[in-house]
Amino acid sequence: MLILLPPSEGKSVPRRGRELDLDRLPFPELTRARTRMVTALVDLCSDDPTAAAAALGLGPTQLDLVARNATLPSAPTARADRIYTGVLYDAMGLHSLDAAARGRATRWLVIMSSLLGAVRPNDPVPSYRLSGDTKLPGLGVVSAHWRAHLDQALTSAAGRGLVVDLRSSAYASFWRPPATVAPQLATVRVLHEVGDQRKVVSHFNKATKGRIVRALLTDGSAPRTPGQLADHLTALGWKVETGPATRTGQQIDVVVSEV
Repeated sequence: MLILLPPSEGKSVPRRGRELDLDRLPFPELTRARTRMVTALVDLCSDDPTAAAAALGLGPTQLDLVARNATLPSAPTARADRIYTGVLYDAMGLHSLDAAARGRATRWLVIMSSLLGAVRPNDPVPSYRLSGDTKLPGLGVVSAHWRAHLDQALTSAAGRGLVVDLRSSAYASFWRPPATVAPQLATVRVLHEVGDQRKVVSHFNKATKGRIVRALLTDGSAPRTPGQLADHLTALGWKVETGPATRTGQQIDVVVSEV
């Protein structure tokens, strides 16, 4: 099973750790694309911090984030699941899982990264600031850069197992699974239900997705089709509705009334 996650905008900053070593990361076919991305970001933030802040969507009080980007090659790293923070990652609570569930997290989870394309929870990454819609000089828009490079790596990682797509729209464009993956692709949406109205609410969406991942990792079952996933989530206590199977996969709605 392959579970695709978005990163978090907020990130913790490790005080110590090894420097970033792209050769130590999984998906070695991405090394060249990662090198270009890191170089483009470092060059921008080193040459003109004011222009870099504007390109990154940062205000004048956030120049420390620009400076952090400028030092990425020598910055300390930590596990990706300690760098990424926020509602979704808090709800997953990977560090409080038992050893078996943490092992499944390492095998099943892939986090989209504007800086590195795709990483596993235990991969050593630095703290950085970069969004998918940022345009870098000489490289172009971040999402387009990764869309041109991620297909081989993630299609191979998916294999014949279920792909559970929990990415936000900003990161869904990094990799659009090919038609060959569609029969095994479940795109999960969380809807907040109040009375007779349903809508996507960020906090409910992130917290519920985090809890779904935690439940799947803890349970250890590995559904192989979107239909089996829907049945399994229902058995775990969620209200689930499924859409029709299409050439781009199958949508699964999880409907919640409270976090």
